[in-house]
Amino acid sequence: MARELKVLGALDAAKTQWYHFTAIVIAGMGFFTDAYDLFSISLITKLLGRIYYFDPSSAAPGSLPPNVSAAVNGVAFCGTLAGQLFFGWLGDKMGRKKVYGMTLMIMVLCCIASGLSFGSSAHGVMATLCFFRFWLGFGIGGDYPLSASIMSEYANKRTRGAFIAAVFAMQGFGNLTCGVVAIIVSAAFKERFDAPAYRDDRAGSTVPQADYVWRIVLMFGAVPALLTYYWRMKMPETARYTALVAKNAKLATSDMARVLNVELVSDEAEQPVPVGHGDREQFGLFSKEFARRHGRHLLGTTVCWFVLDIAFYSQNLFQKDIYTAVEWLPRADTMNALQEMFKISRAQTLVALCGTIPGYWFTVFLIDVVGRFAIQLGGFFFMTAFMLGLAVPYHHWTTPGNHVGFVVMFSLTFFFANFGPNSTTFIVPAEIFPARLRSTCHGISAAAGKAGAIVGSFGFLYAAQSTDSTKTDAGYPPGIGVRNSLFVLAGCNVVGCLFTFLVPEPNGKSLEELSGEIEEDDMPEDTPSAAAREERSTPAPAAS
Repeated sequence: MARELKVLGALDAAKTQWYHFTAIVIAGMGFFTDAYDLFSISLITKLLGRIYYFDPSSAAPGSLPPNVSAAVNGVAFCGTLAGQLFFGWLGDKMGRKKVYGMTLMIMVLCCIASGLSFGSSAHGVMATLCFFRFWLGFGIGGDYPLSASIMSEYANKRTRGAFIAAVFAMQGFGNLTCGVVAIIVSAAFKERFDAPAYRDDRAGSTVPQADYVWRIVLMFGAVPALLTYYWRMKMPETARYTALVAKNAKLATSDMARVLNVELVSDEAEQPVPVGHGDREQFGLFSKEFARRHGRHLLGTTVCWFVLDIAFYSQNLFQKDIYTAVEWLPRADTMNALQEMFKISRAQTLVALCGTIPGYWFTVFLIDVVGRFAIQLGGFFFMTAFMLGLAVPYHHWTTPGNHVGFVVMFSLTFFFANFGPNSTTFIVPAEIFPARLRSTCHGISAAAGKAGAIVGSFGFLYAAQSTDSTKTDAGYPPGIGVRNSLFVLAGCNVVGCLFTFLVPEPNGKSLEELSGEIEEDDMPEDTPSAAAREERSTPAPAAS
């Protein structure tokens, strides 16, 4: 008879309970903080340029030099990539819970430290800011594999996709909140310290108090993380890790009984897991057996996440440049520093409200109905369609009177990114790999995504520059322009469509069934797999 532990079956069959929602909020607030911290930088880079790189002889406001802008925008992604790999591996070695608190405290401390960046020169301040944002990204990176693994291992089989998607959907609220905070802070300082436009008074257009504005915006990111730290520390280790990796079914049962109302069979829970249970097939990450069983899946999850993040983060981080290019935002010299930040924040908040957040929650409500594959493939397809819809008639969108249509189309690309691959690339790697490698494989997939984000954040910064050298931003060489950049991003989405076919559909299946852990160790003795194993090992006595 099958030897699947009763506690895992009980978790799969458990009804949706209050603790499931508690876990969503606890894990989700980490992603709220992640999105706030990663996307808030795009709201303040124009202000940083005006404050620290002001040139009184220039007809245009100060802006960050290309290398500084690339570092400020992209360094957090470098830290995130490193954190995803390190904490993903550590989560499988030490357990999800033991590592979970570390990532949150790193985020809190580095949020505060980023806002306190100091230096005797502009380069000194930027270097300090980049240092702390790297380590902020390191903490953020750990949250990806840990939160995904924890939520997937707590969830029941029927609503697992919606629960993991709800955790990830908190990113949308983080994105929205950073825009709202930036609007409130910039509006308050603008009201209190009014200043003329840059073209009217170059030096006076940036008041000294503006230096507090960007610091407050960055430090506010520590607040939601601090609010959930206590509850994160109170979460028990997941039953699947305890039973399948730590090999302690009794502890797994007692941990779940504390937080979930599930019917568990105590007599099996009291029995220790037999020595060697599952060890015959304990292949490692770099083994031929892993490559045979899961290599195609890992290739699919990594490539899809890589190309998705090239497009997604290019759009998110450089919304302000795209809005300026189509003249949705006024020219910089017609505004003072705080007014420019206010208008950039308002534009990003509007797109988050209309396109980003609805896309996330469409995924939450529909993922367990239509499945991961359909949502991911459809998302990549429509992202391609709408990017081409922006790029092909690009000159039409840049003419006066057509800006509203551009913003609607641009918002739809965000909608289908979030009701599509931006959500599913996070969800699927937490479902299809074995428990002992789940966090590691999710970390590898997520790190591939952040490599794409680095390509997008550094590459788009240069690529989107005008082909006319007289129209580029100060210090930048000519690029291929926004229109051609959109064509490149559309091509990335086409690649994502193709590699989606390498990823299995997890909908309606247990984690052990998806990862092959049932097939390996828990199948009945008369199945072909069991018979094949018996040829390789000494047969165990038949169960009575």
